Amino acid sequence: MQNKIINYLEELESERAIKILLACETGSRAWGFPSPDSDYDVRLIYIHKRDWYLRLSEGKDSINLMFDDNEIDIAAWDLRKSLRLLAKSNAAMIERIQSPIIYKSDPDFHQEILETAKHFYSKIATMHHYLSMAKSCFSEAKAEPTYKLKKLFYALRTASVCRWVMEQDEMPPIEFHKVLNGINISEGLVSKIERLIKLKADVSETYFHTGEEAIFDFISDSISQANEIKNTLLGGKGDMNLLDTLFIKSLKE
Repeated sequence: MQNKIINYLEELESERAIKILLACETGSRAWGFPSPDSDYDVRLIYIHKRDWYLRLSEGKDSINLMFDDNEIDIAAWDLRKSLRLLAKSNAAMIERIQSPIIYKSDPDFHQEILETAKHFYSKIATMHHYLSMAKSCFSEAKAEPTYKLKKLFYALRTASVCRWVMEQDEMPPIEFHKVLNGINISEGLVSKIERLIKLKADVSETYFHTGEEAIFDFISDSISQANEIKNTLLGGKGDMNLLDTLFIKSLKE
């Protein structure tokens, strides 16, 4: 599958006259709890040639494609769009640049954007993003006696990231096990979660589960605590000149 994805990326570069600065996996495969039939969420940061940016009207700044009966989902953002999102501490952008699964990259750019992101990290923006997702997914999971295990993991991961934001000053990592290692959570609960990760690795995305009262309590408590302090958190303090410098440098290379 990796070779197939890389071939699609090379075709995309040629057809659209772009350069891919970073191509990575997001979603459950990058988070660390995929199912056997999980699709591939391939996310890109790309750049056009310099003259493309020298126009009065801005061109389309994203690309969305599906391949292999929707098994491979490619969503790409132009560099200018990506840096503007980074300035807002966009959570999807921060996840993208931290992915452990890389298909293609410019190593120097990748390292520089990771370092730059730290200056723009906003706890309040990050909290609002993950708290909203946690509430939505948890509401769906607890609505019926049985629920999709996938939905429980979405609620659990986002609620855990809320804990991270409350307890840590660094950007939350994309990998779920790293989040768990960085928050206050009992060993017994971690063991239950690890058991469910193993189960999810063996069942389909449509599998329905039941029970897990301790995990439900953890999610509920995390959401409650996050909701109380969500508006008291600090915003980002990055200097836009850092992003301008990275943008101009990338255009010259």
